[in-house]
Amino acid sequence: MLTLASKLKKEDGGKTGRASGASDSTHRVSIRDRLLTKEVAELEANLPSTCKASFPDEDKLHHFQLAVSPDEGYYQSGRFQFEIDVPEAYNMVPPKVRCLTRIWHPNITENGEICLSLLREHSIDGTGWAPTRTLKDVVWGLNSLFTDLLNFDDPLNIDAAEHHLRDKVRHVVQVIWYKFGTLVNYLQHPRCARSPHNTSLWLSLTYVKHRLCTLIYHIAFLKSSLYLCIYETAKKSLFTLIY
Repeated sequence: MLTLASKLKKEDGGKTGRASGASDSTHRVSIRDRLLTKEVAELEANLPSTCKASFPDEDKLHHFQLAVSPDEGYYQSGRFQFEIDVPEAYNMVPPKVRCLTRIWHPNITENGEICLSLLREHSIDGTGWAPTRTLKDVVWGLNSLFTDLLNFDDPLNIDAAEHHLRDKVRHVVQVIWYKFGTLVNYLQHPRCARSPHNTSLWLSLTYVKHRLCTLIYHIAFLKSSLYLCIYETAKKSLFTLIY
């Protein structure tokens, strides 16, 4: 961050020596970088406790990754990685965001496409992108996809939404399966696979993942059956009392 800030400061000092015929593209990049220097500082000061931003290159604030680790709901204890690219025309257009983690989510496809109203460049309901929005809004919006903005009624991933409506228990098992799959896939990475310890750990986690999901499904099924039994008993008792 300091590197880019220093660079922009030098640019300010050399403004008088610039040719008046500078291209609009160069001018727009400069505007974007100036905005991002301020917005990234604001973002780091107001980052949700469940989020962590990382910048591979501190001279390129327009490209960074965001890790979201929900602390409640279906996706609790998971870690979901997003890639954020800020185009040259920012802030007239929204950032481009993609989910790098495979996830079973009604508003995120398995290919990483995201349905979030504030990322829409054109929106008729007024909830889309506007130049008054900032990176902080984008990060808080992505974080809320796992809580307040989780929307099964207007899905992008129709299969996930219908799965939830059809069978909530199996839907939860699928979500957990994907969460564990993220860790298992990491351990399958060539760097990790070279270690015999990691290979054993991967095999153990694969087994645990299968057994845990099976156990959760059976517990949820028994719980649902118990509720149904109580409901039917209560209904019969009420019917007897009335008639």
